[in-house]
Amino acid sequence: MKKHAKLYTTLFAAAIVTLMFSPPALAEDGPAPQPVTLNSPSATPAQAAPSTASDPDDAWHFTLAPYLWFAGMHGTVGARGYDASVHASFGDIFSYLNMGIMVAAVPQYKKFSAPVDFIWMKLSDNKSLPFQIGPTNIKTKVNEDLLTPKGAYRLVDGKMIKVDGNLGIRYFHLGTTLTFVPGTYVSPQYQSANWVDVVSGARIQAALSPKIMATVLGDAGAGGANLDYQIGAFLGYKVRRNVVLQAGWRYLAVNYRPKSTFVYDVDTSGLLIGATINLK
Repeated sequence: MKKHAKLYTTLFAAAIVTLMFSPPALAEDGPAPQPVTLNSPSATPAQAAPSTASDPDDAWHFTLAPYLWFAGMHGTVGARGYDASVHASFGDIFSYLNMGIMVAAVPQYKKFSAPVDFIWMKLSDNKSLPFQIGPTNIKTKVNEDLLTPKGAYRLVDGKMIKVDGNLGIRYFHLGTTLTFVPGTYVSPQYQSANWVDVVSGARIQAALSPKIMATVLGDAGAGGANLDYQIGAFLGYKVRRNVVLQAGWRYLAVNYRPKSTFVYDVDTSGLLIGATINLK
């Protein structure tokens, strides 16, 4: 459905888009949720004391970002040789209780960081369309775990704009259950899959005011999947010195079609809300 050539286009587009255009930030960011204050001198040259080990520029920083992702899905899923077309829009999220919990953590030292992003998602569609003749519709449920550890380097470290490039892996664990209607046609079918993709991308933060910031991000890769990529955009508002509330939109596309009977070719997108907390 999606060609390998799309990977190279998306990799290039992700880097370009994110330099103009999550995370979320998705917490794949700098040491503090207020980027305009990083690396700013706290004293004039006449007042400055000799550098010590407690100098913020020489200290480790740690950021934690818990989030909720209310996600809809569109595409094709398959288990045990049975395929279904799923279409759960943003308006169906609360009817189907589709949502995800995400926690991101970022240890950072100077311009180097190691962001780790974990997502658990429950996605479902009670009116999936079967490709096989027989059932009138299929109830689809997908449980998905994603773990994305990366290494990142700050390419631009200005007072108003900060840009990070990153490279890492995205680990997927998916379990799909198809329940056929009428139920007498065939018993519920369950199948799971695990794979790893190598992904790379970038993230940009821009300070719009002392309390408001914008974050955009993107990455793309492949490996076990033919292609997976994501794009996100978020607005943050500083409510305390070390706490920023954030809201935005996240889009994740995955095309996994191995030689086995498991299929996951799905675009997932929805509202994301959370907070970025600077712990140190």
